Formats: sequence, C-alpha cells, structure tokens
Amino acid sequence: MNPSNIDPKVWIFIAVIVVAVIVIAWSVLRKRRTEALQHRFGPEYNRALRDKGDRAEAELLQRQKRVEKFPIRELSAAERERFVTDWRVVQSRFVDDPQGAVRDADQLVVRLMQTRGYPMSDFEQRAADISVDHPRVVDNYRAAHEIALRHERGQATTEDLRNAIIYYRSLFDELLSKPAEAREVA
Repeated sequence: MNPSNIDPKVWIFIAVIVVAVIVIAWSVLRKRRTEALQHRFGPEYNRALRDKGDRAEAELLQRQKRVEKFPIRELSAAERERFVTDWRVVQSRFVDDPQGAVRDADQLVVRLMQTRGYPMSDFEQRAADISVDHPRVVDNYRAAHEIALRHERGQATTEDLRNAIIYYRSLFDELLSKPAEAREVA
C-alpha cells in the first residue's frame, strides 16, 4: 500500500494520536518531577511555590544542582564531640546571657555548616543550600535568624530568644547527626 493513497483523514488521526501521546507523556513526567520535589523538599516546596510562583520548581532544581557540587561530609567522632560540648556551653550560657547565647548559637551553627562542607555566603543563600538536605528544619533556621535580627533592633523578648535557641538546636541536631547521604535527583 502506497502512503500517498491513504486518506488524509487517517494522517490527521495519526497526527492527533501522536500529539496526544506526547502531551500525556510530558504531563506524566512533569507530575513525577513535581511529586519528587515535594517529597524531597517537604514544606520548603510550598514556601518556594509561594515565593517564586511558576518558577518554584526551577528554583528548587537549581538549588539541588548547586548543593550536589558541595563536598558535604560526615563529621569525625572528635568533631562531633567538640560540637556537642560547644552546644552545651551555649545552652548553659542562656540563663545568664540569653542574647549572647543566641549569637553564639548562630555562630556555632554556621561553623558546623562550614565543617560539614556548606559554603558560607549570605544568609538567604545558606538557608537555600540547607533546604536541599534539611528541608524540614530550614524554617526553624530562618525563624531563629529573624529573631536574632529583631534582637539587634531591640525588638526581641527573652521568650523570643528562648525560641531562637530551640530553633537553632533543631538544625544543629540535624546537621550534627545526619550523615552525608547520596543525593536523590528529582
């Protein structure tokens, strides 16, 4: 059978079927990518969606690619013990000097991030980087940082500072105990 003898309606039907298959495949792949990003980033996915709108997934994928290049590593037993000891000092200092304890907690978290292999840049970039491997505590990091900034302006209460310590502790514990993992690719 010669293709030129086939009714043009059949060619149109075939073209429509091919386009439909392509559209369905594209939709399925996009849905899977969205689900993978939602699973990986948890609440951070919704935050990115709120902040970036249509560009949220591209932003999260960009973060993921950036962090994959970092030399993230596990802590040695000695490093881990030193950080635990330093945290105890920060925590015990809170009773006598809550402001100093919050400042020290922030610095200790930054030092721990550096030791694990995260580059130190501005706060927003650090939070974005942390969100890739620790999406469930990055909001605590942001909240603690916001309280520290409010404190610098004289707008934070002792209760706020106590909450900042709790927030820093959640990230600290996760950075301290979570070994470097093979990163998923969404």
